[in-house]
Amino acid sequence: MLFRSAAVEEPALVVAFLSPSYQLEAMAAELQSALGDVPIIGCSTSGEITDGHSLRQSLVLWAIGGAGFSVRVGMGQGASDSLREASRQAARCLDGLPSHPHRALVILADGLCGDQMEVVRGAYEVAGASVPLVGGCAGDDLAMRSTFQIHGGRVFNQAVVAAAIGSDSPIGIGVSHGWQTVGEPMLVTSSSGVSVMSLDDRPALDVYLETLQAPPEASESPEAFAAFAATHPLGIPRRDRIEIRYVAGANLETRSLTCIAGLPQGGMAMFMEGDSDSVMKATATACREACNGLAGAPPIGMLLFDCVARRSVLESASAGGEFQYVQELLGTLPVAGFYTYGEIARTQGAGGFHNQTLVALALA
Repeated sequence: MLFRSAAVEEPALVVAFLSPSYQLEAMAAELQSALGDVPIIGCSTSGEITDGHSLRQSLVLWAIGGAGFSVRVGMGQGASDSLREASRQAARCLDGLPSHPHRALVILADGLCGDQMEVVRGAYEVAGASVPLVGGCAGDDLAMRSTFQIHGGRVFNQAVVAAAIGSDSPIGIGVSHGWQTVGEPMLVTSSSGVSVMSLDDRPALDVYLETLQAPPEASESPEAFAAFAATHPLGIPRRDRIEIRYVAGANLETRSLTCIAGLPQGGMAMFMEGDSDSVMKATATACREACNGLAGAPPIGMLLFDCVARRSVLESASAGGEFQYVQELLGTLPVAGFYTYGEIARTQGAGGFHNQTLVALALA
């Protein structure tokens, strides 16, 4: 918990990250009963993060309160073709937020429901350019069947939940992925939804495998392709950064690529690669960037949204210690978060949805 005053008796907000191994409906109802009128949002995960530890099949609670904080929560429910409207409904919680010099909208969405960029678009239509968006997409321990969102004492599916946070002190957001570009940018000549059919007028899968010099088995076996794709995402060039798109699969018949969020036809795409060292460096970069956004004020707590694919890279390389490293960097600062199916961070410019990226929110 992070409080600005020792006299605080209850938090202004509790964010819950739960493994889907729990009975989520019972857990959500019990949490709300125990916390009374305290607002709660949360989601199912593919792993949980707390002070210096990366966990599995656990429950992590992150609470804020004290002088200078105000919170309002919201929820919207939709389907794959109505995520944008669901996100708009959730973001309306900003309308009731008291005036503060610093605000942020924390968003938790269904990670298996449609084009996740629609979540960012819907929230942005309500929040505008002045309110940063930050959050992540719920997981289900990589079962890839169904994820869940929590609002109050209830559990939802195909929903977006949000918490509008107002603060008298600065709020910092850090974003880093650690992936490096390979080759030259390419034109997305054919795409639909989350499928990329062609790049530079050639089948997308063929261009992907050839440019990245993938092993032969990656073009024949879905399992071999998935293992290769875990360290070879696609990138979307933005004015000030490259946003990452996780390559979730390939159609070996149509020679197309499938991503978690869409790559717009007529836009540019880049191939990316990385390893455990680049992933670890990105962790430090995101945390430092979030703290640097506090205008010199000391952080009192941090919330982390980390892609489950980044954890897979570290584990496959037998490189542990990502969040022990965070704890060494931040000291005894309260830290919590979860492993996501996609990350949200929009502070300026276009875009705001990420894959295989660490997003950090720091409060002062």
